[in-house]
Amino acid sequence: MSSSKDGEKAAKGLKDDAASKARDPEWANSLKKLYKSVVDEPLPDSFKSLLSKLDEDGRK
Repeated sequence: MSSSKDGEKAAKGLKDDAASKARDPEWANSLKKLYKSVVDEPLPDSFKSLLSKLDEDGRK
């Protein structure tokens, strides 16, 4: 019986998440999209090189 209650709680949680996303203002959605696009950008080669040099210096 507890598994059906857990399932009901999970379903309610999904509904609550969907409802809260529907209430987000448009600027919040735009900000989330911008953040995701920045996070998904690859690191430039120059930055990777700098990080490698810092790692090498840190090991000395």
